[in-house]
Amino acid sequence: MKIGLVRHFKVTRGYPTQKWITPAEFDQWLKEYEASEVEDTEVDLGEMSWKKCYVSTVRRAEYTAEKIYDGELIKSDDLREIPVYPFFKRNIKIPMILYPLCIRAAWLINHKSQLERRTDVEKRISNILDRIIEEGEENALVVSHGGVMLFMRKELIRRGFKGPKLGRPENAKLYVFEKLNE
Repeated sequence: MKIGLVRHFKVTRGYPTQKWITPAEFDQWLKEYEASEVEDTEVDLGEMSWKKCYVSTVRRAEYTAEKIYDGELIKSDDLREIPVYPFFKRNIKIPMILYPLCIRAAWLINHKSQLERRTDVEKRISNILDRIIEEGEENALVVSHGGVMLFMRKELIRRGFKGPKLGRPENAKLYVFEKLNE
């Protein structure tokens, strides 16, 4: 069985141009990012025959899946991106580059500002992989988000699949994981 992971098309809303922003400005940017259009691009799905396609219910992932897969899409909230929230609300400006670092640190230590815990993410990834594997020995394509893909790779490796390291997953690139017959 092969499982192919694809990160959605690149979002057209870039990063804020200001080097220093307030938490409110960061929140606004997040909202714009979530609502942003994406840039269509070609995706090389290899020579494999993908029998099923599972997709995040976030619009940018659904749109990507609609463009690259010719068949029924199996939509799942388990494939949604990990939500992020700034953990402070003071009206002070900090460097834009610090927001992702601070949010990631807050998330890793289960800070109360983060609505979804690491264990929750691991559980939903495990649930969707259980479903994919239980539904057949066919090759399955999964279209989701960068953060989710990192957790999915870790769980696939734990389950005996072989595949590439992801680093920071590229948009619109296929990463194939394969479980050899035992």
